[in-house]
Amino acid sequence: VAFGCPGVLAVLGLEAAAPGECELTRLLQDKLQYEMRLQYMKHNFPIDYTVQVQYEEVLRPSNITRLRNGTVSEVALRYLWFHLSSQAVLRIREVLPEKHPSWKYTQELGHLFDALGKEYSKYRQTDVEAVVADLVKLVHSAGVESRRKAVRPKALLDNCLKVMRMLYGAPCESGTD
Repeated sequence: VAFGCPGVLAVLGLEAAAPGECELTRLLQDKLQYEMRLQYMKHNFPIDYTVQVQYEEVLRPSNITRLRNGTVSEVALRYLWFHLSSQAVLRIREVLPEKHPSWKYTQELGHLFDALGKEYSKYRQTDVEAVVADLVKLVHSAGVESRRKAVRPKALLDNCLKVMRMLYGAPCESGTD
């Protein structure tokens, strides 16, 4: 079941994304345009500025390819992307004072992820493959100190956009939305 679209398969055999997911990811894609990421996540920060994140919070296209090859469902991969990307936005927001020029931008991204979270609220970790559920649990576990990694804010959002295009491109363009 793909978020209220049971049995609907998109092109290439990928599970369809719900119409709400597609609309919200389109809005996110607009907010994550290169010029905006450059302005708000690079130019508004000191040179070589990094944010400390858990190693598992860095989701790259290669991670998705590896998980797909391990037969993780598209729905589970989108669930993982949502959790890790919204966490990345939170990590960036944690370092910004309210008067920072990037504050409003990250707040808008946060609102879009909150709306997308409503799409995923009916989905439980027990509904996804164990590897995805374990990653989501690890990232959201308070007090659990895993390996930390210094990452530039722009790189976090670059990865967010690349992975989003991988996961939502075909399912949302297939005309099922």
